[in-house]
Amino acid sequence: MNSSSGSGTGFGTSPAAEAPDAWQATRAQTSLATQILQTEDDYLAPEKQDIGRQTNANERELFVSCAPDLALQQQFEYLHPEFIAVHDIATSSSRKLLAGIAAASGRALQKLIIRRQGYGTALATLEFVELPTPDGSLLRMYSTEADADTAARNGLARILLGFSRLGVVMVGDLPGHSIAAALKPFQDAMLGGPWPNRQLLLLPLASGSALAAQGAELGRGSGVNVRTTPQVSRPADAWGFINGSWARLRDGTPLDRRSPTSPGAAARSAAPPPVAARPTPEPRPMRPMPTVDTAAARAAVPRSLLDRYVHQLSELPGMVSCCIFDVSSGLEVTHAGASPGAADLAMHGKALLAGMSASSRTLGLGHTMPEAAITLGSHHLLLRAVPGHPGLALHAALDKTNANLTLARLQVQRMDSLFESGPKPAQ
Repeated sequence: MNSSSGSGTGFGTSPAAEAPDAWQATRAQTSLATQILQTEDDYLAPEKQDIGRQTNANERELFVSCAPDLALQQQFEYLHPEFIAVHDIATSSSRKLLAGIAAASGRALQKLIIRRQGYGTALATLEFVELPTPDGSLLRMYSTEADADTAARNGLARILLGFSRLGVVMVGDLPGHSIAAALKPFQDAMLGGPWPNRQLLLLPLASGSALAAQGAELGRGSGVNVRTTPQVSRPADAWGFINGSWARLRDGTPLDRRSPTSPGAAARSAAPPPVAARPTPEPRPMRPMPTVDTAAARAAVPRSLLDRYVHQLSELPGMVSCCIFDVSSGLEVTHAGASPGAADLAMHGKALLAGMSASSRTLGLGHTMPEAAITLGSHHLLLRAVPGHPGLALHAALDKTNANLTLARLQVQRMDSLFESGPKPAQ
């Protein structure tokens, strides 16, 4: 269940590029070192039932002796917290949404750092924001976009969504045939368990027609209520749907994304819950999201040859994800599709090419960049040089049930004609 960073989809520029006063809350991070606690009893003191130990105003630490996802599952099963988890597919919007909510509410974005017990090595870092509720308590909203290795990130995303009271999945612009493959890990996790969550909200950042159909299939036989909203184009719209869904779960009482001490908070708490799911207008609204990179937008806006190349490849039958990367550095250049994400395809593509090139040299078979077509349990992988672009390679993943490997290789080779006309993009 990988988080993928789709190009062109998000909640605007980085906080540093916005007005300083509007995003001051998101920069309220400290640089304090990890606190050294004298005894195990100090760390495990039961006076506050919470996940991890607070080390400063905006940071908590959880020391574990097992995998991060298993440790988090044990915490959830013991403490039974209520929280919202936000996950990304073909976008990187969940962190931006949390940062926007934090800025609009005047609250700081916080971190939960999971460390290896005895060594202090950071295994994963999760970001969350605490939302004030009408009863005076705080509700956490986590992003599943963890800073961790691929296995830990996927495991943490599954646990966060599976144990949340409300799971939210933000879906970027994906070809219709890729949506089913992108949602397949969710269906497997729901049916395989544990998955106590019974509410999943799908937020399409592009056209939601194909997503709605796949969402209905996603919940079938799992007992999970899967709901797909209309397309959202602004953070305020996303917040409105999330807030409205939470209100229906919690006796019709919406969340307050501002501080309980802000002007008008007491009056809103006493007022009857609104009928619509739209949030109350705020004095400092979250910044608008750029236009979603839909097929129509792609036709209207000129792209570099490499961007056009990968996006045309993403339309091939069965194509799940494709990435062009720099062979020497292993860094992604451009990407289209869902999971695996660009960084994973680039990193593992570089490793595969390095292994095959080393074998070729050792056997005396030459130094040309190898080309490979690999069949795995449920996917095919294609790895080849990008024509006319020395030092760049393509790594693509295809769904085995929807793609013919021989036909896919021929279709990719036909795409080489794209580089025969027009100038080559600067590298």
